[in-house]
Amino acid sequence: LADEINRTPPKTQAALLESMQELHVTAAGNTYPLDPPFLVLGTQNPIDQEGTYPLPEAQLDRFMLKILIDYPSKEEEIQIAESFMSHEQISDKPILTKNQIMELQEIVRHVIVARHVSTYAVSLARATRPGDKETPDFVKRWLNWGASPRASQFMLAAGKARAILDGRLNVSCDDIRSVAPPILRHRLGISFTAESEDISVETIIKKIIEYVPEPIPRRSEN
Repeated sequence: LADEINRTPPKTQAALLESMQELHVTAAGNTYPLDPPFLVLGTQNPIDQEGTYPLPEAQLDRFMLKILIDYPSKEEEIQIAESFMSHEQISDKPILTKNQIMELQEIVRHVIVARHVSTYAVSLARATRPGDKETPDFVKRWLNWGASPRASQFMLAAGKARAILDGRLNVSCDDIRSVAPPILRHRLGISFTAESEDISVETIIKKIIEYVPEPIPRRSEN
């Protein structure tokens, strides 16, 4: 867990990139492997950006999802406030073992993805790239760069997980649409034009999803 990751200096961020890419860490000349399942969570506070170090695009691309967490509801905030000085003891109880997590990960990998669904995921990712000849004009106007092929891979992986959680063994285009925003929002470079027109990355992603048509499955896929 990298808390307020944008406040860590570039040298520390580079060390984190090693663990995310190579699955090992190096300290004092010694290399230590990171056993699976290995997961990196990074938090960022959107308020007070002074003294922060924005993560480079290559490192942002290693993160699968960017989840936006808003303020708690009123009822949740009441519970938080009341528990602050509570004497109640809270104990941690494991829900899953290491092997169970790895088994679930393997199950997700075997979920079926039809060609028209994978085509849809790739089309969404390609539609974010200003240099692509099929990119819509609003993308060329509002984005400096778009998502890498890793975004397509992550959309399919997240779509598989969503299908499993919904009790299905195949991925739908609706799964891809659902997971696209958290996968794309940290991979798009907003242009000065978009900033001057007060266009948010969420607006751009919504327009891209509306722009890209859902492919028609071939008969062999039905």
